[in-house]
Amino acid sequence: VVAVDGNLSVVHQDNVQFDSELPEFGNSMMISQALDLILGKMKNAGFDFSRVKALSGSGQQHGSVYWRKGTNQVLRDLQPGKSLHELLKGGFAVSDSPVWMDSSTTEQCQYLETAVGGAQRVADITGSRAYERFTGNQIAKIYKAQPEKYEDTERISLVSSFAASLFLGSYAAIDYSDGSGMNLMDIFSKQWADSCLEATAPHLEERLGAPVHSSAVLGLLSPYHVTRYGFPEDCKVVAFTGDNPGSLAGMRLQEGDIAVSLGTSDTVFLWIKEPRPTVEGHIFCNPVDRPSYMALICYKNGSLTRERIRNKCAGGSWEVFSSVLRTTPIGNYGNIGIYFDAMEITPSAVGVHRFDKENTKVAGFSAQGEIRALVEGQFLAKRVHAEKLGYKIRTRVLATGGASSNKDILQVLSDVFDAPVYTIDVANSACLGCGYRALQGDLINGIDWLSLPHYHKDEMVFPSPKSNVCTVADLCSNTLAALD
Repeated sequence: VVAVDGNLSVVHQDNVQFDSELPEFGNSMMISQALDLILGKMKNAGFDFSRVKALSGSGQQHGSVYWRKGTNQVLRDLQPGKSLHELLKGGFAVSDSPVWMDSSTTEQCQYLETAVGGAQRVADITGSRAYERFTGNQIAKIYKAQPEKYEDTERISLVSSFAASLFLGSYAAIDYSDGSGMNLMDIFSKQWADSCLEATAPHLEERLGAPVHSSAVLGLLSPYHVTRYGFPEDCKVVAFTGDNPGSLAGMRLQEGDIAVSLGTSDTVFLWIKEPRPTVEGHIFCNPVDRPSYMALICYKNGSLTRERIRNKCAGGSWEVFSSVLRTTPIGNYGNIGIYFDAMEITPSAVGVHRFDKENTKVAGFSAQGEIRALVEGQFLAKRVHAEKLGYKIRTRVLATGGASSNKDILQVLSDVFDAPVYTIDVANSACLGCGYRALQGDLINGIDWLSLPHYHKDEMVFPSPKSNVCTVADLCSNTLAALD
């Protein structure tokens, strides 16, 4: 939980650790009791709930919750003397709900793409090709494997709209941004796509409810929370969204910005106006600006791959690794490497591939060439894939994650994108962003998002004066095409 005031300053934050504090639960009941715990912690800390004007939230994307028939009435009649997890026992048709890590729905993905007209057609409609972890395909598997439980389901929520329901005291609508990570919603009309619904499960639209824009006020807080914790009766519940869209809000991205998170996996966030869906990467509806879109690209081979090359070529020393980046030329004499230690997401490929300036595959590079080839190759791939999705380099790159503390890695990032790089250190960015969105929903005219300070000047890195960016980016594009 993060609470912000009207000036967007953080005034309170706390957390519940699922594994250590709630090890005995499955998904839906665990989240219910986690909410009991976090609100209890706030109350014990003396948090003044009476000052809360509006609230919103985020949930891990692609997870789903299956409400048993009759549970909406239970939500409306919550008794303040009992905890949520006590009141909601028996309220779920599926107790072990699927989350994003379940990739067992290949059969359902193949069926969806065949029924709709191919992977690109699914992407054109929903923003992404059919992905195993996406909610629509998870629902299709539930319907096929457990038809009696699907029949007993009154409403299907995402984790985000499930959490919103607990505050609202009735089933909460799915917002456009999180809804666009389901392979079910037309990201342009902002409505459920009939062809996708029909390929997933019968009578699905009535179980999903109509989607709403991400800053929509869903209603007022449930009397349960007003009585139990002292919230004001007019406290607004603003639509909840997914964790990735929440992070875009928390990072305060604006049009033309790109955020690069450099962690165990690397993630790229983009704010774009003219999306071009492809079979690689994802297009979501923008959670803070309805006409805009958000692109997301995730790479498995991030810091662990960088650490492997550091150990192999720099004796395990980041200082040596950084020194090599400073002393080797931009473009690496035309040598480029693609390093997929694990099966990559974008593109779906595995293995190490090295090419010289003639675009000929070679067995290896020198230790110095290997280090620069790795870092340039990782960032060049991010630029190429971002541009395929509709990104046009205009302003700045915001870098976060562990590797963003290395200025020499950031210099390569700046050179490749030909843009200044700013480091950001946003703790709990998804949760913080939903505090911002709560304020946006509470205000009649919303937040003027363009007026917000949107980066932190902890570190600024600018492109090298003689960086040969276009030539190197063209080389990367040619090499990826050759690899395909």
